Amino acid sequence: MSLNFLDFEQPIAELEAKIDSLTAVSRQDEKLDINIDEEVHRLREKSVELTRKIFADLGAWQVAQLARH
Repeated sequence: MSLNFLDFEQPIAELEAKIDSLTAVSRQDEKLDINIDEEVHRLREKSVELTRKIFADLGAWQVAQLARH
């Protein structure tokens, strides 16, 4: 699924892509010695915080872009 992201959303998109990648690796090989679940959980929390931070500081033009998106 291809999603279009606005410029200010790009850091969130990159973090979500990393989460998706780690989740896919975890599903492919459940016998991995490393615990990916903890890293995925940490990254999800970071994504939520980043999203809050970005959307709390939007300018008028960014709000307009988001409304049209």
